[in-house]
Amino acid sequence: MSFDLKSLRGSAAIAGVATFGCGESPGFTEMELLARAAHAAVADAGLTMADIDGVCTASVLSTMWPMPVIEYLGLNPSFIDGTMLGGSSFIAHLMPAMLALAAGQCNAVLVCYGSTQRSGTMNRKAVADARRQMDPQPYEMPYDPVMPVAAYALAASAHMARYGTTRRQLAEVAVAARAWAQLNPEAFERGPLSIDDVINARMVADPLTVRDCCLVTDGAGAFVLVRSDRARHLPRPPVHVLGTATACWHRQISAMPDLTLTAASQSGRAAYAMAGLSAADVDVAALYDAFTINTLLFLEDLGFCAKGEGGAFVENGAIAPGGRLAVNTNGGGLSCTHPGMYGIFALIEAVRQLRGEGGERQVAGAKIALAHGNGGTLSSQATAILGTAETL
Repeated sequence: MSFDLKSLRGSAAIAGVATFGCGESPGFTEMELLARAAHAAVADAGLTMADIDGVCTASVLSTMWPMPVIEYLGLNPSFIDGTMLGGSSFIAHLMPAMLALAAGQCNAVLVCYGSTQRSGTMNRKAVADARRQMDPQPYEMPYDPVMPVAAYALAASAHMARYGTTRRQLAEVAVAARAWAQLNPEAFERGPLSIDDVINARMVADPLTVRDCCLVTDGAGAFVLVRSDRARHLPRPPVHVLGTATACWHRQISAMPDLTLTAASQSGRAAYAMAGLSAADVDVAALYDAFTINTLLFLEDLGFCAKGEGGAFVENGAIAPGGRLAVNTNGGGLSCTHPGMYGIFALIEAVRQLRGEGGERQVAGAKIALAHGNGGTLSSQATAILGTAETL
């Protein structure tokens, strides 16, 4: 029996979102941060924990993470997804959650994440050792590269060599993110930042300096997904999932077929097809910007410009406030928050923009938003196209 994913277009809506502890949150465990965000998102949706019968969650350091989350929150879900694809996980959770809702397996799905990457008691060597045990990467780790930045530096170097992308163009991404962060009181970094500041900062992995790299913060995020007919009767304006898809082409950067082309080209194409839309319809783009090269690659692979033209596309503040395309309006992983995995925060910012809750950074008249998650070393990609009620 065939099933047309287009029939799921708009069938589910995000009814509640919340973040908690983004920045520095000493004294909290990652579970405590997650629980605060989860309770706040459920309350934002006008529901209680007793209404939650679906759970999606993932963690870098625990392969069985859904079980302690369920126990800690006191839930008894009939739908559980613990798929771990790195930072794209929480956008990748959308499709199985939508299918479960459509099948009647559950009625309200909580997607949640928490991390104490900045202030946690586990030291960085212990975290690195845990990652290696979970994901040994036999062809790369013996050389002890500075991961993950070395992998993204390879992609940046390849893009520069093939397309003539410049250091100044990469720096434009970080400067634009900071300009948006300066409009967001929740952003961790809000100080001035110039292109020269980015270029002249401490080199981490050539050609990327520390200002080309995402923040290291604590933080938690959560959202609640319900069927659209139910969302209409809840207190917040529903944000409908018009299209979503996930793709993965490799794990190790050394196995990436083309360092300048990511699986976002596949996930984006499928998400647009499900939504019946294109990049030209998008008012706000929330892209996983772990490093400045990410934004250029995703702008190209998601259809906002042609392959190789990402550098030129972002010049002269084109993705900053007042530019041609609103990108990472919260400040992104580069300036707002990045607690290990950022994808859920991209989705939350997209929802807030479509609900008109952006404050000084609000994009006027935003009706359609794209949220994109990235996991591993440009490995897994997940795209979601979201819309207000009038886009159904």
